[in-house]
Amino acid sequence: MSQTPRYRFAPSPTGFFHVGGARTALYNWALAQREGGVFVLRIEDTDESRNSPEWTSGIIDALAWLGIDSTSPQFEGPYFQSQNASLHIAAAHRLYESGHAYWCDLTPEQIQERAKASGKQGYDGYSRDRGLEPGAGRVLRFRVPEGTTVIRDLVRGDVEFENSSIEDFVLLRGNGSPMFLLANVIDDIEMRITNVVRAEEHLPNTPKQQMLWHSLGHEPPVWAHVPVLVNEQRKKLSKRRDKVALEQYKDEGILAEAMVNYLMTLGWAPHGDTEIVPWSTIVEQFRLEDVNHSPAFFDVKKLHAFNGEYIRALSIADFIATCRPWLTAEDVPWNADRYNEDAFIKVAELVQTRVVTLSEVPAMVDFLFLDTPIIDEQAFAKTFAAEFAVPFLERCRAAYASIDWTHDALKLHLDALSEELVVKLGKLQAPLRVAVTGRTVGPPLFESLEVLGRERTLRRINDALSRSV
Repeated sequence: MSQTPRYRFAPSPTGFFHVGGARTALYNWALAQREGGVFVLRIEDTDESRNSPEWTSGIIDALAWLGIDSTSPQFEGPYFQSQNASLHIAAAHRLYESGHAYWCDLTPEQIQERAKASGKQGYDGYSRDRGLEPGAGRVLRFRVPEGTTVIRDLVRGDVEFENSSIEDFVLLRGNGSPMFLLANVIDDIEMRITNVVRAEEHLPNTPKQQMLWHSLGHEPPVWAHVPVLVNEQRKKLSKRRDKVALEQYKDEGILAEAMVNYLMTLGWAPHGDTEIVPWSTIVEQFRLEDVNHSPAFFDVKKLHAFNGEYIRALSIADFIATCRPWLTAEDVPWNADRYNEDAFIKVAELVQTRVVTLSEVPAMVDFLFLDTPIIDEQAFAKTFAAEFAVPFLERCRAAYASIDWTHDALKLHLDALSEELVVKLGKLQAPLRVAVTGRTVGPPLFESLEVLGRERTLRRINDALSRSV
């Protein structure tokens, strides 16, 4: 009977949730779902100086937002690495007793002095055959064997490491606490992990981990190291330089479904001529063997394009419901009691085709809920510098005081004025739009005027004419 595939996602709670980590989690979740396996969430929280319960909660919330369902029978965790310290230490002592590890009393300064004298970097194996016993301040080092270590990687193929280039690495610090490398392996063994899918930055540590698996009498998992994410300069995404926090994109108004779809295409592509596919198709088609090992460009413009497609695919009822939190948030420029959903419903379909993030929606419709519009001063000055702007608005004001208040009638009047003034309709609309909405872009003008109403439209035209004097 074949073993149930067990995948794991093992983030450290040391900051906001990185989009690269989100991509890795989704890769693991897709594979676990397709293969009828298990997705294990393990929080690697042994770095007490950098960990925070807030970051742990952020990881769990972010996974839930991505659709990685903690209530699914295919989900296990979260487990916490810090709770397994006794297992890590016990495994280290087993390695010592079996001859795979030894004690070393060299200080970092002594190691540097020896390296400087020999002209070779790093620890030189000085304590290998000294037969030291455990003692205060002594570290436990793994005895790296001779030969070559081959990592069979589903993404990168066979990767060879000469063991001579790997120094005897530390398992237990001088204070007796386990190193991350050891803890990571022991947790994977204890949790029966069969497949390790993670970022390629972990590849250099993999030969050390594979040695530990073998030395502890276990077959290592199936390895797969997925490509690094880079920015438009083809530099690795950095939280100091790039927008990398998943929470930022969520707050910007990226839909979860769009983010999931986009992240899955970073290094992989679904079959066919479109990358925009449902999760069920991704699960059916995703294979690690099809993942490209070249760096993947995290293109924010492309993410926005994905999101725009997903927004336009919403039913109008779902779009209205999805926008509601953005239109009733504390930071909108109108009082909460001024939001009128009936008014928004009348323009929602027009807005839906013009935004690529939900955060754009309030600015598209704020003119409906404010007593006076928020004026873009630069746009106002530029628009009203045109010779026709003021005479046009004056004539528009006179006509709009009495014509039928429908978007068709409003447009027909401007069509007539366009011919009479010999000014293209697009240019003619600009001063009217700025006067009424405060901006040069927004939903279709005449539909917006119809919803705004005659009284408020005329009042804003009057205000704009007063400002232009």
